Amino acid sequence: MSDGIFPLFPEVGVVALVPDHWNDHWQPRHQVLTRLARFFNVVWVNPAQKLQAAVLEGRHPARVWEPYPDLYPGFSVYDPEFWLPTIYRPRSLSDFAFRRRLRHADNLLAKRGVRKRVLYIWRPNFVRALDLAKFDISCYHVDDEYSFSAVELPIQEAEKRLLLSVTQVFVHSPGLMERKGQFNPNTEQIPNGVDFHAYAQVRAEPDDLAPIPRPRIGYTGWLKKHLDWPLLLHLSERHPDWSFVLVGPVSPHPEVLALIEKMKCRRNVYLLGDKSTEALASYPQHFDVCIMPYASNDYTQCIYPLKLHEYLAGGQPTVGTRIRSLENFAQVVALALTPDEWSAAICQVLRLGDNTSEKVRARQVVARQHDWQILVGRIARTIAHRLGEEYGERLEPAPQLGCSARGEFSAD
Repeated sequence: MSDGIFPLFPEVGVVALVPDHWNDHWQPRHQVLTRLARFFNVVWVNPAQKLQAAVLEGRHPARVWEPYPDLYPGFSVYDPEFWLPTIYRPRSLSDFAFRRRLRHADNLLAKRGVRKRVLYIWRPNFVRALDLAKFDISCYHVDDEYSFSAVELPIQEAEKRLLLSVTQVFVHSPGLMERKGQFNPNTEQIPNGVDFHAYAQVRAEPDDLAPIPRPRIGYTGWLKKHLDWPLLLHLSERHPDWSFVLVGPVSPHPEVLALIEKMKCRRNVYLLGDKSTEALASYPQHFDVCIMPYASNDYTQCIYPLKLHEYLAGGQPTVGTRIRSLENFAQVVALALTPDEWSAAICQVLRLGDNTSEKVRARQVVARQHDWQILVGRIARTIAHRLGEEYGERLEPAPQLGCSARGEFSAD
């Protein structure tokens, strides 16, 4: 370890079961687990290959690497062996491969001298891990409504069992807390956050944004079905003198591809494509109004947009759909629902300027309180207390460990 002090609990290890590969677009779990490695040893378990891919692509050994040995010396990534692929049937063979993957991840921790083990689950389909391996405590982090349905559906049995069985549940939004917070008494709401320094520091105007005329009405994030595309089409037609700038990759949702193509045909609409995390932080600072134009339905009432605190960290005026998680920030985000309300809210921001030093400071104060390092410190403190009183005492008061995560595009 480069500085001799991290992780703070070298005898504690975390096996993180995640739905995506380390090198995929960055999600909240990338932000959380890298920073959690300032406290504990963490192994990110990449999803195993599908059986067909393992057969066709040939043999390769397991890979284990540390993406940030200096910044996060307790963090490593385990890429499972080709002979332990994802198998669905027969169940006995599926369990065998899953159990061996868990054991190999656990062996990586054992080599680091770990004596206490934490199972950290990020999707309901990993519920079998509770039966296939032994851990001192288990956590389930709910960072989405995994039905992805616009209409509320009953909670699936696998997720219900997970909520009831784990030692600790973390839930990221008030909407999800209301739906899923009653199953386990050890449930804590941890919202999505922001790398405050990355988004608050003054940045140069991106080259592809500079030629776009003002006023710029800007969105950063996935171009996906959960956005209110009819609203965006309406606003871009109603206000031809506004430039609508959308920065981010197109999600593979066939039902919105035609709408996105229609948007592309508008002379005042600019789709600037996917960006790295470092580049992405520059865009909101050079928008006149940042927007979160979500459709209003049962699914979006459960989300907690990553871009909320990214926008606020830059100090920019923001308008968002009146959804559950944004209602708590009505003092710093203008809320709208109908097209007329959206039009009026953006017009008011543009008319007033709405970027006085006092208002910028108020937005940044809120964002600073949601820095990822502060939020992950809360997670680490909770885990320490669940491990036992002697661990909890070592994190009281929780240390403030400032550092930035590197990575790819922050989705959602």
